[in-house]
Amino acid sequence: MKIFKESVRELTDLRAVLVTGLLIAVSMVIESFSINLGFAKINFAFLAIASIGMLYGPFVAFFAGGMCDVLGFLVAPTGGFLPLYTLLGALQGLIYGLIAYRILPKRTGRAFDIEILTRLIIARIIDIVFINLICNTAANYHYGFLRTETGLAAAIIARISKNLLELPFDIILIAVVLTAVLKAYTMVFGKRKTAA
Repeated sequence: MKIFKESVRELTDLRAVLVTGLLIAVSMVIESFSINLGFAKINFAFLAIASIGMLYGPFVAFFAGGMCDVLGFLVAPTGGFLPLYTLLGALQGLIYGLIAYRILPKRTGRAFDIEILTRLIIARIIDIVFINLICNTAANYHYGFLRTETGLAAAIIARISKNLLELPFDIILIAVVLTAVLKAYTMVFGKRKTAA
């Protein structure tokens, strides 16, 4: 519970609110360049949500993930608004916030810290398995986008293939982008206190 209390306290800092808003806007821009394959979308908007989770924790990232879904619908409405997808977007932020909050690079002289990279990759794998493969597929089936058991099986196979192909690129982007975000944040705003 301590990590949630610390994350809630982040919202009392104007800097945190502004950076979170900026990263939500970045997520919206990235989302606008996504490629819709019908059974799945290829995009890298998770980087912005992962950055929020890493910098401000699970509560802020949960809120930001939900906001990204709502704002995405308002900016480019396609079909009806489905609150379950908003919850899934919020849960995505929660995953990154729980795993990656309050991590700082150790003074190793390397371009990135292996602990940071490992935790972010673990968060991405949990996001892929839990949110992308299980929850989104179940939501699509629940809402009738997948009408038959055969369609469900085909969607699962297609989603697994898509995510396995995308994972190496995700890892490279995590290593480059999120490490740069943490480094830039630390340089601009100073060193953050690590969790006990």
